Amino acid sequence: MTAGFAALLAVVLLSSAVPSAAAAAPAVGEASAPASSKRVSLAEARVDTFFKQYRSAVLGRNAQQARQVRAQYLSADLNRRLDAWAAAHDADPVFRAQNVPQSWFVRYGGSGAGSSTVVLTESWGGGNSRDVWYAVRLSDVLITDLADPSGPAD
Repeated sequence: MTAGFAALLAVVLLSSAVPSAAAAAPAVGEASAPASSKRVSLAEARVDTFFKQYRSAVLGRNAQQARQVRAQYLSADLNRRLDAWAAAHDADPVFRAQNVPQSWFVRYGGSGAGSSTVVLTESWGGGNSRDVWYAVRLSDVLITDLADPSGPAD
């Protein structure tokens, strides 16, 4: 995790202690119905599209390979760090687990210093879920970091 993203994550975590209307409803996701009046930020849409394409590639439902999807949506530096994470944890570096989530939703996590934070909640069978925090650079809508505050999943 880069120092800038860690600082942004800390600010967002502190500010999330105060409830807000913007954080009340999930934005998008494959298994959930979209909120009819919820405006989705460009960063949220980018993370959702990336995750949907990546998941489809991993499941073999996409013409692209997972690595090609990552190269399209993620910075080269993040891709290198994800490869290292995968080798160290023997798990998928995007899902942060050894299996594929059944569903997900994204929500806005905050903005600052030229990037937005998007929180993607992955859900598996049996009620298990985890949050993964994405940093999206606003100038080119490139995903530059992701972090899992809770550590690797099963």
